[in-house]
Amino acid sequence: MTQNYDYSRFLQTLSREQWNRIGTKRRSGVVAPLFAVYSSESVGIGDFSDIKLLVDWCNKTGMSIVELLPMNDVGFNFRPYDAQSTFALDPMYLCFEGLIGVDLKPFKGDIKKIKKDFPLGQKRVDYGIKAAKLHLLWKIFDSGSIESSPSFENFVSGNNFWLQDYALFKVIKEKNNEMTWEGWSEDLKTKKEETICVFKTTYAQNLLFHKWMQWQLFQQFKSAKSYANEHGVILLGDLPFLVSRDSADVWAHQDHFKLMLAAGAPPDMLYSKGQRWGMPPYNWENIKRNNFDYIVEKLKYAQNFYDMYRIDHVVGIFRVWTIGLSEPLENGGLNGSFDPKEENVWEEHGRSLLSIMLKNSSMLACAEDLGVVPACSYRVLEELGIPGIDIQRWMRDWGKTFDFKKPDEYRKNSLATIATHDMSSLCAWWNFEAGTVDEELFKRKCTEKNVSFENVKTALFDLRASQHGRLRWKNNISDQGVLASRIGLDEHAAKDIVDLYKGSFGEKEKFAKFLRLDQAGNEAYPPMLVAKALQKITESASIFSVQLIHDWLSLDSLFDFDPWELRINFPGTLSEKNWTLILPISLEDMLELPVNEVIKKINHDSGRIN
Repeated sequence: MTQNYDYSRFLQTLSREQWNRIGTKRRSGVVAPLFAVYSSESVGIGDFSDIKLLVDWCNKTGMSIVELLPMNDVGFNFRPYDAQSTFALDPMYLCFEGLIGVDLKPFKGDIKKIKKDFPLGQKRVDYGIKAAKLHLLWKIFDSGSIESSPSFENFVSGNNFWLQDYALFKVIKEKNNEMTWEGWSEDLKTKKEETICVFKTTYAQNLLFHKWMQWQLFQQFKSAKSYANEHGVILLGDLPFLVSRDSADVWAHQDHFKLMLAAGAPPDMLYSKGQRWGMPPYNWENIKRNNFDYIVEKLKYAQNFYDMYRIDHVVGIFRVWTIGLSEPLENGGLNGSFDPKEENVWEEHGRSLLSIMLKNSSMLACAEDLGVVPACSYRVLEELGIPGIDIQRWMRDWGKTFDFKKPDEYRKNSLATIATHDMSSLCAWWNFEAGTVDEELFKRKCTEKNVSFENVKTALFDLRASQHGRLRWKNNISDQGVLASRIGLDEHAAKDIVDLYKGSFGEKEKFAKFLRLDQAGNEAYPPMLVAKALQKITESASIFSVQLIHDWLSLDSLFDFDPWELRINFPGTLSEKNWTLILPISLEDMLELPVNEVIKKINHDSGRIN
C-alpha cells in the first residue's frame, strides 16, 4: 500500500474552487481516443454512446478518470490538434440511435449498409466513415421529418459567439470544393456584410443543418458526461492550444492571430529539428482588447462536457516558438524565435493568461508541460494549483546518477503517466528506444563538432540492434573516456555527446533496477515489466495517474503486431499510422477481461480505487 500524501495545499491556490468540486483525492484513469474504441452498436467508428461503456470499464477496474483526445471538428484532415474549430464537435462521433426528434425507421437500411461498408474490428480507422455518416445525416435532416425543438432554438441563441461563424465557414468551404478560406473571393474572405447576407439567404438550409448537427452532438456529449458523473467518473478533455490556420476561428477572428508566422517547437532530445506545426500563434494584445472573450467562451462551452481539461502545450502560454512562413518546410522548427522574445516577461505573461482561464471556468485545469520548459512554468503551475505531467521514462536524476526517480519524488501537483499519445507505448519504448539515442540528433551533434558521423556511427553503435531511427550503443562503450576517444575529441569538447551517452547507456538496466526486476533482458521485454511499471506509476506522489488504454491492456496478450505500431501519433510526420489506431477488442469484450481484476488491484494498492 502506498504512503498517504497530503494534497490540501491545492485548496489554498487560485484553483481551490475547482479542487473543491473535484476533490483532492488520488485518482487513476485511462486515455482512450474515441476513434480507437468501438462497441457492437458503433457505426464504423466509436461514438458518444461508447463513452458510457468506457465509464463501465473504469468502474470495473477502479478508475475514476476518462481522458479523451480533442473532440473538435477536424474537417477531412483528421488531425485532432489541427481542428477547424475549437468550439464545434466532430459529427463523425454522432450516434444515430441517440438522435433527438428523429424517426430512424426509414433509415435503418442506410445504417446497416454503412456498418457493412465500414466493418468494426479493423486495425486502422477508415476515415471514409465521416463522409458516409454526413451523407446519411443530411438525408435524415433533409427528409422533412425533423421535429422542431425549443431546446434547439435555445442552443442556437446561447452559442451565438461561435455557431453562426462556424456554420458559415463549413458551408462556404463546401461550396468552394473545400478550398482554404485564404483562397476564397475577397468578399467572403473579409466577411463583407452584403455578400454574407446573400449567402445566408441562399444556403439557409445548409447552415441550419450544421447547427442542427452541433446541437445533436451537444446533447449526446452532455448525456455521456452525466452518465460518467452519476457513476463516479470524471471526464478529462483535451483542449488544443492552437487551431488550424484553415479554421472558422481564424477566419472569423483574423486579428486574433499572427498570420505571418507558424507555431512549433524548438529542437530537443526527441526532435532534433524541432517541430513546425503550421498553426498561427495568437495575437494576445488584440485578444486582450476584447476582454479575452475568445478564450472565455471556449472554456464556457467546453465545461458542458468536461470536469477537467488538459491545456495542450501550456509552455506556449508563457512563450511560443514561432517560425516565419518563408522558412523552408524541411527545416522544421530549427530557425525560429520565441514570442514574446523577452524572457523577463514570460512568467507574468503566463501567470496572467492562466489566471484568466482559471477565473472563467468550473473545470479543473491540467497542463501538458513537456518539451523545452522554461523554469517559470513550473513555479506558476505550482502557485496556481495546476497539475503538470510527469512522464515515467523521463523522471530521472538528470546530470547526476541518471537513475529513475522513486515514486515519492514525483510532483504532487501532477498527472503521472507512462507515455502520452505522442510517444511510444511502454513495450515499444523498451524494445526499441530504451538504451538508444535519436539518430538525427546524434548526427547534428557530430556536425556541430566537425566529427564524421558515418565514422563514429559504426564505432559506437550496434547497427544490427538499431531500428526506427534509434542508435543502440555497443556494450563495450564502457565509460565516457572510451566514448570520447572513439569520437576523437577530449571529454570537454565532446560534452554534448557525452551527455547523450550518460542519459541513455545502460538505460534498460537502470529501469529494471527501478522496477526491481531480476534482469533487464535484451530484445524482448520481461513479462513482468508492464505490471511493474504500472504499479510504480500508480504508486507515485502525483494526485492523478492516467495511462494510455493500450498500456493498460498490455497486461494481457491482446496485441499480435509489432509494438512499434502500437502508437497513436508519430509527431512531425504525415502518415496513415497517425490517429488511426484501433483496439483489437470491443468495449463489451473489454468489460469481460480477466485482467480487469489485475488492474483493479494495482489501483487499490496505490490508494486510487474509485
